[in-house]
Amino acid sequence: MKNLDKYGGCLIGGAAGDALGYAVEFLSEDAILDKYGKNGIAEYKLINGVAQISDDTQMTLFTANGLLIGTTRGMTRGIMDSYPSYISNCYKDWFRTQTEKFPLNTETTYSWLVNIPELFALRAPGNTCLSAINASLNSSVGTIENPINNSKGCGGVMRVAPIGLYFGDKNISAEEIDRIGAKTAALTHGHELGYIPSAALVHIINLVSHNDNVSLLDAVNDSLISVKKMFANAKHLTEFIDIMEKAIRLSKTDMDDVHAIRELGEGWVAEETLAIAVYCALKYENDFDKALIAAVNHSGDSDSTGSVTGNILGAYLGLSNIPQKFKDNLELYDVILEIADDLYNDCKISEYSSYRDEVWEQKYVYHISPRRFTI
Repeated sequence: MKNLDKYGGCLIGGAAGDALGYAVEFLSEDAILDKYGKNGIAEYKLINGVAQISDDTQMTLFTANGLLIGTTRGMTRGIMDSYPSYISNCYKDWFRTQTEKFPLNTETTYSWLVNIPELFALRAPGNTCLSAINASLNSSVGTIENPINNSKGCGGVMRVAPIGLYFGDKNISAEEIDRIGAKTAALTHGHELGYIPSAALVHIINLVSHNDNVSLLDAVNDSLISVKKMFANAKHLTEFIDIMEKAIRLSKTDMDDVHAIRELGEGWVAEETLAIAVYCALKYENDFDKALIAAVNHSGDSDSTGSVTGNILGAYLGLSNIPQKFKDNLELYDVILEIADDLYNDCKISEYSSYRDEVWEQKYVYHISPRRFTI
């Protein structure tokens, strides 16, 4: 069952955690407390009146754009490649936003998002993502079977949430949806622990965003069952299962959040990012505010742990249950919500129908923006 509130909640929630955590990403716990007080950062740090998103949300938007281009091509042309191939092309456009100046020659681009000047901002883009995408410009992209590197950094898991949202009402099995998540992460992160967490995150989001009667804990446990089956022969599967089960156990204790998160790591690698996010989401499953605050106030990759926590809990609780303080001043709020709406509404144009949607065609056929942006 599709629920627009949960689609918006997942993407806005992720961006909110990203923006809250981005301000303290490279600070130690002590430095955060010294700067923001004994409870750490709990409100956005505004730059020119804006809570800035990082590369996490940027790449999440390009992931969604690739999904929608793929389906639109299939609907209008009757043939399409794999979803990760379209996502890969959109990541190449994201790479250009990080290495070139706005505006780009849109005749050579793939995503309408390159029309948005704010997405050209450099917000600590991950070196692994940049180098892997750069390498793919002149050679094959990374795959699970032929990894492009041996990285297990969190740059794969922090961007795949739209995959969990998108396929809820399509004739695609849960296993295949999870696999699309893993394959998308493997475009840039070749270690098993670089892409297995992405399959698990996609599984969690798919379950909680399309089922009102599934508890968050059940969704997490079911994701572990799924990856055990899908990656049964993976050398590092046990490591992933162990840290996820540890996150579940810790969420049921009275241990303070800082010490619990230390038990799980700092979030610079994917399995730690997801474990920290699961811990925070489970411990505060009905309190988005407390979950996000816990997720970012630690000595680690605060924007990524905040982003994934926001993705999970936003999909679970819905946009209407995200406090207004996380909606106000959030950079590109309208664009993020527009992408969420597009994922929900999906392509309704068909080669066999006379129905037309000019705005949709501009974005997902001609790859131009229906908006007019200026520097």
